[in-house]
Amino acid sequence: MKTLRVLRHISNWKDQQNAFPALGLLLTLVPLLLSHAAGLPQRNASAPVAVVQPGAPGQPSKSLPPDTHANLPPLAKADVQFMQGMIMHHAQAIEMTDLIPSHTETRELRALGARISASQSDEIKFMKRWLIERGEPISMPMENMPGMDMAHGMLMPGMLTPEQMDALRKAKGAEFDRLFLSGMIQHHGGALTMVKDLFDQAGTGQDAELFNFATDVDTGQRAEIKIMQGMLEKLLSEEKQ
Repeated sequence: MKTLRVLRHISNWKDQQNAFPALGLLLTLVPLLLSHAAGLPQRNASAPVAVVQPGAPGQPSKSLPPDTHANLPPLAKADVQFMQGMIMHHAQAIEMTDLIPSHTETRELRALGARISASQSDEIKFMKRWLIERGEPISMPMENMPGMDMAHGMLMPGMLTPEQMDALRKAKGAEFDRLFLSGMIQHHGGALTMVKDLFDQAGTGQDAELFNFATDVDTGQRAEIKIMQGMLEKLLSEEKQ
């Protein structure tokens, strides 16, 4: 009886192989693959991983010690001050855009304000992370503040004075639109000055993240200035009619 059951089992197995040719091929290949793998050299899991530094153009690569770690590029003092100052600068722009929903019904200005607020909020997060990763404080010491004015407090280039901010808070409708657009054009112009001042100093902007960020600020805020100038010209033209 046992022999009969074995024969039936073999017969059924062959039927399955005939019905599924791929299964039969797999069963044939598995032993071969296992045999081949057994002959390959096995990597020791505890062995150190090689670190290879690509060479300069035309130069060969070289192997570095396994405990080699990437180092951040050296920072200039102006790099840190730029990021610290730009955090403060962006914070006032967000304070200005926060007034829009309750001060104007102009749809175009609301859309612009929402875009400025979202982009500069994200950039503040980036700048804070950048400073923290490099062991630098988020806020600039008061004695190092460029444009420090005891009458107006801490003002970076282009920032609105307390008097300008107060006038903006009190304005409504078309007057608010005019003050906001002219004020934000001034504010963005200050950011462009900060970028220019950074790159005009020797040894600054060597950090890739900082360089890309500052370049994006320059490009993005130049574009927004053009948009706001067009909106302001249209508004002034309508007021004259």
